[in-house]
Formats: sequence, C-alpha cells, structure tokens
Amino acid sequence: MLQSTLCYLEQNGSYLMLHRNKKPDDPNAGKWIGIGGKFLDKESPEDCLLREFCEETGCLLTEYRYRGLITFVNTLYETEYMHLFTASAYLGDLQVCDEGDLEWVAKKDVPALPLWEGDHIFLRLLDTDIPFFSLKLEYDGDRLERAVLNGKELALLPV
Repeated sequence: MLQSTLCYLEQNGSYLMLHRNKKPDDPNAGKWIGIGGKFLDKESPEDCLLREFCEETGCLLTEYRYRGLITFVNTLYETEYMHLFTASAYLGDLQVCDEGDLEWVAKKDVPALPLWEGDHIFLRLLDTDIPFFSLKLEYDGDRLERAVLNGKELALLPV
C-alpha cells in the first residue's frame, strides 16, 4: 500500500495546480492535481509534504494545514492513502516542474478541468472548511464507483 501527500496551495482565490503531462506511464496523465507525491521511508505526512512541494515547485511551504485522509482504491493500481493538505503561504519563486506544468487556476474554474471524479468531492469539502475528514474513493479505472465520507456512503452525482 502506498502513502502520499496532496496539497492545494491557495492564493488570491486560485489554487496552484499541476497538469500532469510530462511523465510516461503516469496514472495521472492528462489530469490536473495538487502538489505532492509518495512518502520516502521514515517520513511523516508533513515531511513528505514539504519535500515534495519543494521538489515540484522549488519553493518552501510556510503555512499549511492537514485536512484529511483519502483512501484511493482502484482496480488498476495499488491502494493509496493520500494525506490531504491545504496551504496559504510559501517562500521562493516557482520553478519548472519535470512532472507537468504548474499553473495558478481560479478555484471557480477548477471543476471544469480534467480531474479524477473524486477530486470534486474533496475539493468541495476543502471549500466548506470541514474539520479533518476521511474519504474513501473506489474506482474502476477512471470511473468512480463508490465514495464513503467518515464512514457514511455518499450518493454519487454527475460531475
């Protein structure tokens, strides 16, 4: 089972997003996601967050908040626990990322981007400032089959 971090840095009503368009055989190919990546041995969620954010952006996060745990289950990939963060401040200048193109996207425009279906659910939760949550997302390939928030099944709505 994999563990990873995913961070949504917000500034002036926009999120810093990563368009995954540079790595061959990328499970996220073509999708827009937050900033993050896989844990290294002995890393805490915060250790991984800070390292991955720096590797992908060249910047240091200075204000961030641990928001939730996403259990990502997919028929095509190994189960992954994604530790979800939001951030509001950083130091440095954004660099070119070797995994995709970094871009500031107005929060109102994010839902129109190619996202994993379940991302719509947790992005709405981030907007409501709900306390720490656990969200299980079950996929068959790219299709979301089931979502469970804090142990309660969610009705899946068209995106």
